[in-house]
Amino acid sequence: MSGAGAAVLAWALLAGALLPPPPVRPQPLPHGDREVHEKEAQFNTTYIDWVHANLLNIYAFNHSVRRNRTEGVRVSVNVLSDQKDQPVLFVVRQKEAVVSFQVPLILRGLYQRKYAYQEVSRTLCQPQTKAEVETQHFYVDVSTLSLNTSYQLRVTRVENFVLRTNERFSFNATAAQPQYFKYEFPEEVDSVIVKVTSAMAFPCSVISIQDILCPVYDLDNNVAFIGMYQTMTKKAAITVQKKDFPSHSFYVVVVVKTEDEACGGALPYYPLSKDASPDEPVDQHNRQKTLEVMVSPAITSEAYVRSVLFCLGIFLSFYILTLLIACWESCRRQHKRKGLLAAMDSPSLDTGHSRSIPDSFLNHGPYDSYGYGSFGNGSSSSTEGITDSLGSAEVSYSYVGQEQFKRRTPSAPTRPLSIPMGERSLENVASRPRLDSLSSVEEDDYDTLADIDYDKNVIRTKQYLCVADLARKDKRVLRKKYQIYFWNIATIAVFYALPVIQLVITYQTVVNVTGNQDICYYNFLCAHPLGNLSAFNNILSNLGYVLLGLLFLLIILQREINYNRALLRNDAHALECGIPKHFGLFYAMGTALMMEGLLSACYHVCPNYTNFQFDTSFMYMIAGLCMLKLYQKRHPDINASAYSAYACLALVIFFSVVGVVFGKGNTAFWIVFSVIHIVATLLLSTQLYYMGRWKLDSGILRRILHVLYTDCVRQCSGPMYVDRMVLLVMGNIINWSLAAYGLIVRPNDFASYLLAIGICNLLLYFAFYIIMKLRSGERIKLIPLLCIISTSVVWGFALFFFFQGLSTWQKTPAESREHNRDCILLDFFDDHDIWHFLSSIAMFGSFLVLLTLDDDLDCVQRDKIYVF
Repeated sequence: MSGAGAAVLAWALLAGALLPPPPVRPQPLPHGDREVHEKEAQFNTTYIDWVHANLLNIYAFNHSVRRNRTEGVRVSVNVLSDQKDQPVLFVVRQKEAVVSFQVPLILRGLYQRKYAYQEVSRTLCQPQTKAEVETQHFYVDVSTLSLNTSYQLRVTRVENFVLRTNERFSFNATAAQPQYFKYEFPEEVDSVIVKVTSAMAFPCSVISIQDILCPVYDLDNNVAFIGMYQTMTKKAAITVQKKDFPSHSFYVVVVVKTEDEACGGALPYYPLSKDASPDEPVDQHNRQKTLEVMVSPAITSEAYVRSVLFCLGIFLSFYILTLLIACWESCRRQHKRKGLLAAMDSPSLDTGHSRSIPDSFLNHGPYDSYGYGSFGNGSSSSTEGITDSLGSAEVSYSYVGQEQFKRRTPSAPTRPLSIPMGERSLENVASRPRLDSLSSVEEDDYDTLADIDYDKNVIRTKQYLCVADLARKDKRVLRKKYQIYFWNIATIAVFYALPVIQLVITYQTVVNVTGNQDICYYNFLCAHPLGNLSAFNNILSNLGYVLLGLLFLLIILQREINYNRALLRNDAHALECGIPKHFGLFYAMGTALMMEGLLSACYHVCPNYTNFQFDTSFMYMIAGLCMLKLYQKRHPDINASAYSAYACLALVIFFSVVGVVFGKGNTAFWIVFSVIHIVATLLLSTQLYYMGRWKLDSGILRRILHVLYTDCVRQCSGPMYVDRMVLLVMGNIINWSLAAYGLIVRPNDFASYLLAIGICNLLLYFAFYIIMKLRSGERIKLIPLLCIISTSVVWGFALFFFFQGLSTWQKTPAESREHNRDCILLDFFDDHDIWHFLSSIAMFGSFLVLLTLDDDLDCVQRDKIYVF
């Protein structure tokens, strides 16, 4: 090489030596070339170390495992360097299990939000051992692809890892530091209830019951994979049965969620800086919750048997009581009959007077029907009665004392409401023609409201009507008409109940398969499972509706048998006296009560937002049927048809479903419903006040203005029917107030709000009926009076337990569990079960009130019984 070339080469080498070398990132070495640091590690020691791409740290631990003693091992790490794009990987290798996690730990929430956690703690799953004492080894591997990253590592033993029965244990948990504990069933315990409580509602957490398997799913994104689980704010309770776990033990896993939205909390807003990426994880800092767990034994199988017998005993006692009352009434009638016969045979008795007493009154009471009805033989040894030698002559009706009343106030006739019952006693009805023809009449010859128009036109000149004016139709036609109520409701019950049963069975199956106990809103602190049913006690307590509804049907059946026998022997009381007896509506009411029990039980299989209307549908029907029955008592011929009545009830149920689905916070819906409510109230008020003598057509406004002008402007005159006007004014005030309340408050529980409207109107109508009955000189006999008093008391206690509110589907499942309470009766029934007991008894008593309320009129002629 020449001198010049050598000089150039020397200068190049010198320049290269002076320039800084290019940056070189460390490259991962092959496995054989990676630097591995393995060290023996100790429990309860904090290791502060560093790792990079070419370094693998391995910490070897060993501990003694005993067969009869379980100890938990917990690994806690904290990455000190802030390198989110290249996390540190921790792998715990142990016998039969491998647990791995990265730090920062990234968990996702709603809308794919990312949350980063620098401090992570995980409890290791302990493998089973068959030896008395065994030394087990596990290793913690630490690696990363980043440059030097420092971290802390600490392995500790978990105190109180095995939960003891009836002992409380407090602990802390976060989303990246979940906790779980082990529970082993004692020999004598077959079922336990796991209760977890916290003084703070948020952060939201999840409680899970899992089998003893590795790995344990203890993170927010996998805790729902296996086992049973619930979201929780302040309370959670899960009943666990030994038969469901082959190892007779399970894990109680507690996980804090990354967000509170599942528990009803607000979705957090984390403002991002200008330079930050929308996908950058958010640091939630110290999102920690303090909780307390306790496992206590659940009830035994003997408690189930005791509770079932208790429930049966309560309601079967009503059957025994009814039978005793029936026997007492039968003995009383026999004694009274013997006394009358003895009086007739007495030589001191005036013979002329004795001949004026019809034989039917001596041999029979008012068609052998008193009180609750008789379960004995309704026939009598004597079948002689009044012969059916009745003509077809027209009969004119007048009121007792009507002429002298008119002479007192000829210009403004007032209803004679203070006439004593003695003046309205039975006349010699044997010589009076019968009003009810028993000739063959086709059912289609009569329509419920249309064919009575002529009769109303004839009798509308009378200011005050009597029951005889509105009891002109053939009895067989009316009997068929009212039987339609029963057959219609029976058909509705079948086609309504079958899909409901299928749906709730599907719900219960989903709960059992998925383990998601947020689907159903039970009182988990008093939910006793049986078989596949999660809350058998809530289902059992509905037995009263079915048994008492069946008892009511039996009472009605016996009353109808006695009444038909009285008609066959031409009993004067059955033919001419008392409120006309039609039993179809009573049969419909008893059937509706039984269906209420069935559908309430179906609802309580899995109570939630979507099937609440099942529990209230037949409550609407019961309220509607009771109002129809009250109206039908004094208006036997002009009652609404079954088709119209059930069409109205179907409309109510339709609004109930729409309100549940769309009514929550929907202003437009509440405006429309309130307008419909007020308009319907006005139309019904007009119908009741004018007794159907008005038409809704194009001339309605002109007629309204004419009435207002003649009655308010031209002359100031009071209403023609004062009593009805008072009722309707009060009814409109109450209904308008309810409409205003709904429009202003807009309650979430629309079904209960709609039911409250029906019940308020029923109570108002019933109070009006009682008041008018007393003002008309009628009285209330002992049995209906006792029924009214006792039923009112039972309703009061029932409503007290109803408003305890042990759960509510209007909130999230976690918030609903804050209202849960322990059992208060036999360690098996809660407040809502007692509501079922008391409300079924109260409904049964209310039906008896309707059945016996007018028994005092059984010996009063129908042309002496007023219509109101």
